[in-house]
Amino acid sequence: MSNPSEYTPPKVWTWDKASGGQFANINRPIAGATQEKELPVGRHPFQLYSLATPNGQKVSIMFEELLAAGHSGAEYDAWPIRIGEGDQFGSGFVAVNPNSKIPALWDRSGPTPIRIFESGAILVHLAEKFGAFLPTDAAARAECMSWLFWQMGSAPFLGGGFGHFYAYAPTKIEYAINRYAMEAKRLLDVLDRRLAETEYVAGDQYTIADMANWPWFGGLALGRAYNAAEFLDVQTYKHVQRWAKAIDARPAVKRGRIVNRLFGEPSEQLHERHDASDFDTKTQDKLTAAG
Repeated sequence: MSNPSEYTPPKVWTWDKASGGQFANINRPIAGATQEKELPVGRHPFQLYSLATPNGQKVSIMFEELLAAGHSGAEYDAWPIRIGEGDQFGSGFVAVNPNSKIPALWDRSGPTPIRIFESGAILVHLAEKFGAFLPTDAAARAECMSWLFWQMGSAPFLGGGFGHFYAYAPTKIEYAINRYAMEAKRLLDVLDRRLAETEYVAGDQYTIADMANWPWFGGLALGRAYNAAEFLDVQTYKHVQRWAKAIDARPAVKRGRIVNRLFGEPSEQLHERHDASDFDTKTQDKLTAAG
């Protein structure tokens, strides 16, 4: 194994913005707002502030699945949070999520608005509110919640660990890539073994556990993450592949994964979502063609 330049940590760490690489403008070691900036508010009961990263996709997929299942009360406005421009540090966003991470949600369907942050918490909130995609049987519910929180715990290894050091770090560090590639493959194996036994992650029902896991592991399996499909040999995880393709084919998933998407193919960019018809008229390719 090659050794990177030796680094001796100081006695007290201090922040050097210049060492942050391409994420220097969006990461900092303190919390709180850096600017006064109110959030926009639309006409629907739910106001989602997000970006089409894997964590953001979870919630927009959930909303689209709820609407597809006939829950008209789940209508929502989705506003993009441009993290590269510091939107997450605006006072309005910090008020809904003091951790300054997407997604964040205001539920204005009741007499008093409720804020919810952390993607897993939002999924549970919506599932309980609409009685959908979360089993009511105690054992099945526990299984679903276990796989939901398994994903919440694994995401830092897959994204902040493997994804960061393999695709985004300013230098390639062999030890770090090996360490997190091993963990990424272990997690894929956990999921593959599970899906050898069941159709969906939590059993024979499609649930919020699938909505949480698919943007991360499905995206990886389908070659959409970090340009790492060959490196991680994702095709060998046959059961993950079967599940990833099945979820990918769901119409609500096709819609939900492009909500607040500001990057990639213009046909897969829907910067804001305020009505179901937006998918037909306001993807970026159609706006460009109309302009």
